[in-house]
Amino acid sequence: MSNDIEVITNRDSGLEGPRAWAHVMYGLHAVSALSGILTSATVVGAFVFGWPSIIAIIINYFTREQVRGTWLETHWRWQLRSFWFAALWLLIAGLLFVTLIGIPAAILAIIGTGVWVLYRVIRGWMALLDRRAMPLPD
Repeated sequence: MSNDIEVITNRDSGLEGPRAWAHVMYGLHAVSALSGILTSATVVGAFVFGWPSIIAIIINYFTREQVRGTWLETHWRWQLRSFWFAALWLLIAGLLFVTLIGIPAAILAIIGTGVWVLYRVIRGWMALLDRRAMPLPD
């Protein structure tokens, strides 16, 4: 049993720095999402436009070469996809909001995307804590 733990520790020892960056990025995304919950902003609006998430995305782009080909790369992609899909849905909701008929759909899109963002941040961070890769499409 101790040999298994030793093998995992040795295999991941070079990834502790990038893994710490992943925790920082998830933390920044969580701060943005929480500010959407605790203030008058929406979760998705705070996630896409909040400085913590923007800083996390900048860190993501500058550090992703360090994790290329490792299980941590899935977390980098998971966070990028979460951010850009949230931005896309916010754009769609904004376009729907322009029309009078689309306002209810826009509100549902904003609420649904906010819940989805919270799910993505929580699920990703929990997997990182367990040292698990994230499932991503090819």
